[in-house]
Amino acid sequence: MTHAAPAVSVVTPVHDEEECVEEFVRRTSAALRAMGRFHEIIVVSDGSTDRTEEILRRLCTEHPALRGVFLSRNGGQCTAMHAGIQESRGDVVVVMDGDLQHLPEEIHLLVERMDAGAALVSGNRRDRSESLVLRRAPSRLANWMLRRVSGCPVRDMGGFKAIRGDIARSLRLRPGHHRLLPAIVWMRGGAVDEVFVSAPPRFAGQSHYGIGRSVDVLFDIVMLWFQGAARSRPLYLFGRIGLVVLAADIAAGAWLLWQRIAHGEALTERPMFFVVVMLFLAALFMVAMGFVLELLSDAVNGLGGNRAYVVRERIGGK
Repeated sequence: MTHAAPAVSVVTPVHDEEECVEEFVRRTSAALRAMGRFHEIIVVSDGSTDRTEEILRRLCTEHPALRGVFLSRNGGQCTAMHAGIQESRGDVVVVMDGDLQHLPEEIHLLVERMDAGAALVSGNRRDRSESLVLRRAPSRLANWMLRRVSGCPVRDMGGFKAIRGDIARSLRLRPGHHRLLPAIVWMRGGAVDEVFVSAPPRFAGQSHYGIGRSVDVLFDIVMLWFQGAARSRPLYLFGRIGLVVLAADIAAGAWLLWQRIAHGEALTERPMFFVVVMLFLAALFMVAMGFVLELLSDAVNGLGGNRAYVVRERIGGK
């Protein structure tokens, strides 16, 4: 028997959230029923070791729209999110946290804004209650940098999102990409929008994030800049750098040659001679690196079907 595709799929990665998961499912199910759209809820257990999966098994018998996806080991938030997105079937995929810092009662704000034709709608968090130094200030800085690097106008890149289903399932997300979704969709040519959402404290338990995440975000931004600057072609970026280095090398070499002709100075006795040799080798390296990365990029694209996770079990979805 065939089943109609849901209008809305809610995807939520969880790791050791036994104190939150039941309340999350109850409120999310109620919020989606109130919207009156055919829906599914996909909760991905990212290698949980507490009672999270046990609770999900029971909840699947009580909520027909709930599906549990249990990963074989902990792969991180983005890996679990990617797994849930690939399991989804909805016309719109909503990604949100399971600790109730994203309110299920506000899912309709994102979905209704999606009706205007955006490829992605981001939740812009108001009145955040987290630490200014550890969470809010680094988040504002990262969002500013992402806007500068990508040109994406979204002011709050992380967290609560609604994405067009076909686009969401076409994304090959790698660790850290969950923080860049609006920029990634924007750079692919998709229209983005945002709505204001609430940002209450966690329902229960402790946050899994630390200050070290800010360093990871910085590297993610640099990688995003590299991808945008190279226009998905590493040869363009490294080839241009190589040409600039080669131009500097030619200028330095011409100056050395003039010193040799005009003043009879021995080239190999000048420190600049070794600089010229190193610049020439660096230019060759840059061009060669561009070719190598181009070949690797083609190989990676050809292996796009490989996944960074293993689903141990699927439950629910009756």
